Amino acid sequence: MKIEVSHLKKYFGATRAVDDISFTFAAGQVVGFVGPNGAGKTTTMRVLSTLDEPTEGDATIDGVSVVEEPEQARKLVGYVPDALPGHRDISVHDYLDFFARAYGIKKPKRSLVIGGVEEFTNLTGIREKTLHALSKGMKQRVSLARALLHDPPVLIMDEPAAGLDPRARVELRELLRVLAGQGKAILISSHILTELAEICNAAVIIEQGKLLMAGAINELISTDATRRTVIIRPLGSPEGLVRDLLEMPHVESANPAGGEVVVEVSGSDEVCSDILIALIQRGYRLAEFKQHRAGLEDIFMNVTRGEVQ
Repeated sequence: MKIEVSHLKKYFGATRAVDDISFTFAAGQVVGFVGPNGAGKTTTMRVLSTLDEPTEGDATIDGVSVVEEPEQARKLVGYVPDALPGHRDISVHDYLDFFARAYGIKKPKRSLVIGGVEEFTNLTGIREKTLHALSKGMKQRVSLARALLHDPPVLIMDEPAAGLDPRARVELRELLRVLAGQGKAILISSHILTELAEICNAAVIIEQGKLLMAGAINELISTDATRRTVIIRPLGSPEGLVRDLLEMPHVESANPAGGEVVVEVSGSDEVCSDILIALIQRGYRLAEFKQHRAGLEDIFMNVTRGEVQ
């Protein structure tokens, strides 16, 4: 199972919401879809879910084109939008029953399918509650349950953690891990990069509709491997330390911050080791000298400019 996005473009008048992006992801991957507001994430997700047609380009799900074969592609995708779609004055169970019918699930099997997704998403105890009475976290569970009714191999989730309390976020994260373990391919957007970093093994970063980076997170980190951030906590005033650091080769910046000095270094781990040795030789006494390991948030900040359309 592979999802391939190829030269996808989506224009709204003169606005290029999605501007020639290409990337792939596969079964078992949880892909973080990252970008500033207005970057084109939701538009891309709607195209992949067959809700919008692209202006140009295509995407295929297991070889099925979302442009040429939208009905067939739709069977392979479960879409979880940022807000629960549908009526608010019906019960959870009736809501799921309505969509199960829409998916063409026949009556003998329908009760088993609905019961299964209710149990998986922990909705059994509230199945008779109306949607408008549910918390944001429970509504997200209902939306996920609806997307799972037809057991799609691909899940596309638009900001599912937005507005959730910490407990609901943890529970959602665990559900996604289970689904990925079942072999589902998951594309998930979020502004909470620390949350994405904990569950994603790949990322796609876009800005102003253009693709900036895509790939496994560890590979993306390695592409930025020539930069290091070092945190130094001296015993004593940092003023002389900052001055000496700025005179050293490969040190791009050194800024005091709350008793520490944050140092940006260009080079390898050996360069950081040389800096430590030089400081000790100059008589500095250090309480701490550590490298900050780059993560998804660092990659995002390095490659984006925070611009929107």
